[in-house]
Amino acid sequence: MSNLDLGLIGNCRTSALIDRNAAIVWWCYPYFDSDPLCCALLQPAGREPRDGMIGVLLEGGQPVEQRYERNTAILLTRIADGQGNAIEVIDFAPRFYMFGRMFSPAMLVRIIRKVAGRPRIALQIRPAVEYGRHRAETRCGAHHISFSGGAQSMRLTTDASVSAVIDERPFFLHDSLTLLMGPDETLNGSPHEVGRSFYESTRAYWADWVRSLAIPFEWQDVVIRAAVTLKLNVFEDTGAVIAAMTTSIPEAPHSTRNWDYRFCWLRDAYFVVHVLNRLGVTRTMEHYLGYILNIIADTRDVPLQPVYGIRRQIALEENVAPGLAGYRGMGPVRVGNLAYRQVQNDVFGAAILASSQAFFDARLERPADQAIFQDMERLGEQAIRYYNVPDAGIWELRGTQRVHTFSSIMCWAACDRLASIAGHLGLPQRAAYWREHAGIIHREICDKAWNADMNSFVSTFGGDRLDASLLLMGEFNFLAADDPRLAGTVTAIERHLRRGDFLLRYDEEDDFGLPETAFLVCTEWWILALAHIGQKERARELFEKVLAHRNHLGLLSEDVAPETGELWGNFPQTYSMVGLIQCAMRLSIHWDAAY
Repeated sequence: MSNLDLGLIGNCRTSALIDRNAAIVWWCYPYFDSDPLCCALLQPAGREPRDGMIGVLLEGGQPVEQRYERNTAILLTRIADGQGNAIEVIDFAPRFYMFGRMFSPAMLVRIIRKVAGRPRIALQIRPAVEYGRHRAETRCGAHHISFSGGAQSMRLTTDASVSAVIDERPFFLHDSLTLLMGPDETLNGSPHEVGRSFYESTRAYWADWVRSLAIPFEWQDVVIRAAVTLKLNVFEDTGAVIAAMTTSIPEAPHSTRNWDYRFCWLRDAYFVVHVLNRLGVTRTMEHYLGYILNIIADTRDVPLQPVYGIRRQIALEENVAPGLAGYRGMGPVRVGNLAYRQVQNDVFGAAILASSQAFFDARLERPADQAIFQDMERLGEQAIRYYNVPDAGIWELRGTQRVHTFSSIMCWAACDRLASIAGHLGLPQRAAYWREHAGIIHREICDKAWNADMNSFVSTFGGDRLDASLLLMGEFNFLAADDPRLAGTVTAIERHLRRGDFLLRYDEEDDFGLPETAFLVCTEWWILALAHIGQKERARELFEKVLAHRNHLGLLSEDVAPETGELWGNFPQTYSMVGLIQCAMRLSIHWDAAY
């Protein structure tokens, strides 16, 4: 059983993680990258471990069920005491169309219902501020409590007794009660009616959204849950896509590989946009294209960073939050990420790949045009300039710089896709230009990154080590499926990086020693590569083993311990959820062959 038995709720503006006991243990308010009002997931240092949370206690109660309402981001938790008393907790963030636009405030709604008996409950409302340093200050009204001390005050409006909330005094739950937690503003309407209306509208929104997905025949529930999760990682205000909702859940126990993932990595965002496009969710691409184009305009001719803030912030200075002890006490808790300073030359390809479909998809309201192509060409010129220049690589090595094969392949992909786009736009001279440079880069990669003694492409030019990103050579169409060099690379990676049913990212020491856990998306890339070279049955077997390691709600973090199967790393990880969808779509039988 994983210790990351958490459920995600959200609405593309704010999000929260909820444990099996219906405690909100992580809620960055008001936005994904804000100070967490609920930070109990990372344990406030030296204080009551349940500070920084919002919970509900049923006397003698134990969780008996937790699930998502079908095809939604609405989480249901049922708690019973074994004496005939039971409650159900419904958690969601409102999201639906109202007055012709999307209504998605920085708000969480909690509805607590009596299911059976005469339950006696207590509410625990303990938000913290300054990354766990202090409890939030409280100010009470007749039917609300305001919590301040952070960047933005939060108001709890409820039909429960305010004094019972403040004192955490138990009371009998006669029917239901509603907690509306969001901006410190007066609520129009009773909490019960507003909560019920928001619930029904949010449920209808998600049902409609899921109905539009182009899902495979097999593993439909897997794909739907992963797609909803990816959607929740999109910050719709700007189009940014964050890598994960959390910071500093370590990649392995006591490893200090604790990083803040609440930002937009251009590479990670490409994978999310690409897979949502394949499911028919093109609006995410349109919003993300706006995010990328604005970043290009912000940076002029300065090389792209690998990561930006959700509001296009450039500097993501990294510091340690002393008020938090860390996940299971394993600090440090980092805020910010110095990866923004790194040189990662794959970003040019990631940005262009994420935008390419916008030039070809006739469904779009505003297909990308020649002006946007010219912006993309600026990135292509940087790909030409930097494809064989040392960088930190996809795995963000902090102490070493080499010419990484994956970065070079992504620069090739930038030129290759620009050639296709130019041809589509009727620009033959530009198409020829980009095709020529793609050919030059391709030949140099094949010359300098192929190791004949290992019968494999290798991680760096002239090197003799392997990393799992090489498995994507087929996915990017750098090598044909029947190219023996692709099969040789897959075989070599299995031999060197396989640990049980999983793959390491790489097997050499980095700034923190040897990796201990397997990066889940690498195993998913392995599955895709096996299917690509014709080993579909092996791929299906491995995919089922990955699925068995999801938590009880179908979510995955970044890493897994091969020996124990325990999940580690930031949660939920977009990379891992993308891989689930890619594998299901690649391996499923076709609809027309299913019945």
